Amino acid sequence: MKPRIQYGKVAPEGMKAMRGLENYVRQCGLEGSMLELVKLRASQINGCAYCIDMHTKDARAQGEQEQRLYALVAWQETPFFNERERAALAWTEAVTKVGEGHVADSLYENARRYFSEKELVDLTFAIVAINGWNRLAISFRTIPGSYNPGQQKDGKDNADAQASRNEGGQEARV
Repeated sequence: MKPRIQYGKVAPEGMKAMRGLENYVRQCGLEGSMLELVKLRASQINGCAYCIDMHTKDARAQGEQEQRLYALVAWQETPFFNERERAALAWTEAVTKVGEGHVADSLYENARRYFSEKELVDLTFAIVAINGWNRLAISFRTIPGSYNPGQQKDGKDNADAQASRNEGGQEARV
């Protein structure tokens, strides 16, 4: 598999906008461990190998348990996730698959039991962001395997992060 377009080079202003949303999500106050689970679950649903690789590595680097990473694909059938994480994962699945049945009122009501209005909007921004990154990486065939945790520089849009490239020539992100 070869990358198709180096989208970060072709549309740097678009990348800047995507990074802006990502930076907002990182500083919004939601738990970093939960955000990594959300990003990984959406990437699993979308089949984005690059993002699955990235968010598995980032979750491990943040201390996530291997057992939870392995079980994430079947999270509903395990006791490894707390109620807030379960609500976030259910919300992630519904928003990611919005074209298959929209987001049910019962799912919204359950999410609101665990998230304030702002938290739920921020969680949705996180889901919007990862789905956007997934679509870029899949469409333009970003090659998985070269990402290293810490490449993101804690979400700061600095020259080092911009210079970080994977073997497919795409800028590191998400």
